[in-house]
Amino acid sequence: MEGAWLTLQLGVFAFGGGLLIGLICASIKTYGPLPLRILVDSYVVFITNTPALIQIYFLYFGLPELGVRWSNEACVLIGLVLNAGAYLTMILRAGFLSVRKNEIEAGLTMGFSVVQQIRYIIVPHIAKSVYPALANFFIVVLVMGTSVGALIGVDELTGQAINLSSINYRWLEYFSVVAVLYVALTFVASIGLALLGRWAFRVKVRIF
Repeated sequence: MEGAWLTLQLGVFAFGGGLLIGLICASIKTYGPLPLRILVDSYVVFITNTPALIQIYFLYFGLPELGVRWSNEACVLIGLVLNAGAYLTMILRAGFLSVRKNEIEAGLTMGFSVVQQIRYIIVPHIAKSVYPALANFFIVVLVMGTSVGALIGVDELTGQAINLSSINYRWLEYFSVVAVLYVALTFVASIGLALLGRWAFRVKVRIF
């Protein structure tokens, strides 16, 4: 259960950090100057074309050679945040493009402030167009992404199972329990995200 709790923490923080990076980068790709757009494109291309494991290994094994040392958990979290940020940039970019220019102009004509435009025009469009994709991506980060941490000694759900199985060699029992716990985490997260989408954005999310 300690491993499941760490898995949940890593998944939530990785998704939250990636979402913040995605929002900033998607905004730059949509409204930013050319040099910044080229910088964001370079980041997205590099991250999406290299495995997350390589990125985490670079942080864990490569940076210490330059004198930069982070804990196992920090390397996994930062790697997942950077990885999620690149993919969420592309997802959120589609949301920004779904906002039609004439609707922004209509809001300006009605005297909407910037905050009102974001609240009543931009956010509803983005939420309806990309929330299902965001919800499913969170499940991917939670279920598959965090398990990579076991390879560098992070005691999340998979890491705990490896540690315990290596002591008493009951691999079948431990990994059967771990599989059930992953399914339970995914199910609870899916229901929660579906309810949040219907309550906050009036978006019906079909995850299963």
